[in-house]
Amino acid sequence: MCGIVGYIGKAAAPPILLHGLRRLEYRGYDSAGMAIIDGRQLLVSKAPGKVANLKEKSKCEWPAELFSQPSYGIAHTRWATHGPPTEANAHPHRDQSGEIALVHNGIIENYRSLRARLEAKGHVFLSETDTEVLAHLIGDRYEENLFQAVCDALHQVEGTFGIAVISSREPGLIITARRGSPIVLGIGDGETIIASDAAAILAHTQRVIYLDDNDIAIVKADHVEIRDLNNVPVNRAVAELELDASAAEKGGFAHFMLKEIHEQPESLRNAIRGRLDFALGSSVLSGMGTSPRELAEINRIVLVGCGTSLHSGLIGEYAFEDLADTPAEVQQAAEFRYRNPIIGRSDLVIAISQSGETADTLAAVREANQKGAFVMGLCNVVGSTIARETGRGIYLHAGPEISVASTKAFTCQVAVLLMMALKMGRSRRFSRQEGMDFARQIEAIPSLVAQVIAQNDHIARIAESYAANEHAFFIGRGPMYPVALEGALKLKEISYIHAEGYHAAELKHGPIALLEKGTPVIALANDIPGKDKTLGNIEECKARGARILGLITAGDEEAAAVMDDVIEIPACHPLVATIPSAVALQLFAYHIARIRGCEIDQPRNLAKSVTVE
Repeated sequence: MCGIVGYIGKAAAPPILLHGLRRLEYRGYDSAGMAIIDGRQLLVSKAPGKVANLKEKSKCEWPAELFSQPSYGIAHTRWATHGPPTEANAHPHRDQSGEIALVHNGIIENYRSLRARLEAKGHVFLSETDTEVLAHLIGDRYEENLFQAVCDALHQVEGTFGIAVISSREPGLIITARRGSPIVLGIGDGETIIASDAAAILAHTQRVIYLDDNDIAIVKADHVEIRDLNNVPVNRAVAELELDASAAEKGGFAHFMLKEIHEQPESLRNAIRGRLDFALGSSVLSGMGTSPRELAEINRIVLVGCGTSLHSGLIGEYAFEDLADTPAEVQQAAEFRYRNPIIGRSDLVIAISQSGETADTLAAVREANQKGAFVMGLCNVVGSTIARETGRGIYLHAGPEISVASTKAFTCQVAVLLMMALKMGRSRRFSRQEGMDFARQIEAIPSLVAQVIAQNDHIARIAESYAANEHAFFIGRGPMYPVALEGALKLKEISYIHAEGYHAAELKHGPIALLEKGTPVIALANDIPGKDKTLGNIEECKARGARILGLITAGDEEAAAVMDDVIEIPACHPLVATIPSAVALQLFAYHIARIRGCEIDQPRNLAKSVTVE
């Protein structure tokens, strides 16, 4: 849940490291730090808060020539796990001698016992972190070979790590390794960039190497050698990034979140493009690697994910059961492997993760593989761990998502799940004509979303009436229930308003006790089966003084009559309607957070990619 950058090459390291950290700041922004080797001198600068603080502090602490003459180093932006976000707890951490510096993503689970053992040998620790223990452990094993010291230390570690290590005793060298936390190497012209996310590499090169678990790399400016932790050489292919560096810029928008909301018509077109077969009334998803016969033999679908991905999975559950006549269930990825799930070879497990690195979802993938299930990944990041370990699945093609609150990844997840359900439906009970009709509905999704985004100013005006509230309820039925959950999540993530999503029928089973005059209820009252029941629930809320914002199907006067405020959603299939409805709630949350003056792209306590359990 943190960002790592390393650079070794012909240029000055500090500007490159700072630029990389800014690209990764969405992964963690509690504190930041850099370590530079200048000749044989190890220099470290750290600061609590954002990368801008580190930039100013390092310029004060380090001589100006360091920012222009060749050097190499490592850097880190932190999302706090062990210890508060202070300068002492910020990375990089040094060993006892002060000759080694290390940055680390992940969690060292046995750090307490390791620390006690090292303290008994006279080691003195300056922070509360688990990472400093690993730095000391490497230093304790360090004689003449930094690579071997890192190997020896990692053999004693329990937990997850993505690390980069430098030593003033061995100039011209960075050691990096991973287990459960991503590391990617950018291969440039006489330079190598190390990062936990390709976003930090884009400005330098499109050629990358992804490390696998238990890989350890010896990185020099013009050479990379990869081995495993037993010092056995391994080969890792060089891949080409299919990303544009401009995607990591705001492009004139006030926030990345607003930019990414407005990008959704195009991202959805990219997710859908070439994947619909109108002649057969099906979808073309080669990444699934399955024949119609194999799809027909699947007896059950289990969708696993966390947060926003869990909500898209809930919509997928409705789609697979409605379109493919296949029992489906959604499980929280963090619980999956601990509850000893009953799954087998006739079950399809779909792991949903924007980053493809979510620790809990990756653990679920490994458990499903262990039990012999048919496993697929649904990821946005090419080359991510889940994509590699499942070996089959579908990329979203949503493009880089910088804002912590997910927008376009969510809608692309739902669109891809609808196409998967269509494909499975055609291998079962869906007729060709039904498939053709639904494929046309999917094809129209980008246009439907564009129509909602065109209401941006209208939604902004509505948000002004709700921004002062500290509580809100979101309600919906059928496939709109997961949209209610996602809408509540977006609002609480970026505006810090206490928001809860409920099935509309559940409101009177307890939560209605909290309603009072003016309490906002955001009701997904689209024209779908059960709408009349939802309208009844809305009347119950109004009777208790609640203020109702309704998302309704365009032209539905009956629904509009019971609302205080209305956002119209274009008429479409109930499953398809989940996507434009979610976009409307994204805009609603964005404008409330903007009015409240919140830090929208980097909300407090949150990180983009949750790579620890």
